[in-house]
Amino acid sequence: MYKISIPSDEQDLNAYFHFRWQILREPFNLPEGSEKDEYETVAEHRMIKDGEGNVIAVGRVHLNTPEEAQIKHIAVSNDMRGKGLGQMIVFALEEVARKMGVERIVTNSMDTSVEFFRSCGFEVQELGPKELDMQRRQQMLKKLAHQGAVRLHPNWCEELQKTWYETIPITEHMGIKLYQYTGHALEVRASLGRNINLHGTMFAGSIFSLATLTGWGMIFLQMKQKGLAGEIVLGDADIHYHKPVTSEPRAVCNIETMSGDFEYLKRGKKNRLTVTVKIQDVDRAVAEFEGVYWILPETDLEE
Repeated sequence: MYKISIPSDEQDLNAYFHFRWQILREPFNLPEGSEKDEYETVAEHRMIKDGEGNVIAVGRVHLNTPEEAQIKHIAVSNDMRGKGLGQMIVFALEEVARKMGVERIVTNSMDTSVEFFRSCGFEVQELGPKELDMQRRQQMLKKLAHQGAVRLHPNWCEELQKTWYETIPITEHMGIKLYQYTGHALEVRASLGRNINLHGTMFAGSIFSLATLTGWGMIFLQMKQKGLAGEIVLGDADIHYHKPVTSEPRAVCNIETMSGDFEYLKRGKKNRLTVTVKIQDVDRAVAEFEGVYWILPETDLEE
């Protein structure tokens, strides 16, 4: 029985990279170190070991954009091929990408591995770039279906996502993505790899930003639902950190936690709302944010 694991310390990482070099670079007479690139620190890595602790399969996934992830460096020990280990790695990385909230995953496959990726659900799209080994690749793509993710009013959700990226560019670099909106609850996710500190956990500032944007987004969507317009600004905030985020950052805001209404805004006046956002690491509560937001009516903005 083989088990997927995450390289957890320096020894694991050294073994992981050495194996990747042996399988993917040494046959092309490329030096050790050529197996690494600029995405290593922001990527998610997975591997399989045998009963003696030897690495026998590896792979990596990283974000190209908030909508697209790339699977790369799939490698299986020569004497362990044909046992389904490569598919295990690909499907584990696919699940990581799914949790990131991406819509599709891509890979650049050598001709010899096109059929393998087809068996994993990928389709050839176009001729891909050559890499260090100078082998021509095929770019392959797989669209992801997110089980259980509900997006009520998808046009509003897309507008919110676009507003974040266009007005606060750092949100795209953080991998912040609207995952689910039910009308009563909003869930927003972020990429741990893009917000990781030297301890391997999420920056406190990134957690605060994720919570702030989630509260802002809930007010934005509620205003859309009520046919109201105005500029939302954060007036004050308080956050309590309980535990570090180590795997999957999720921010959840329920309409029941909103204090206040939109009556002042309806009368063309400045409107105050208090919103609570829960930060979770998968299903573990790790922080609680309370923000005071002000909505400035369009009449004030015109003046």
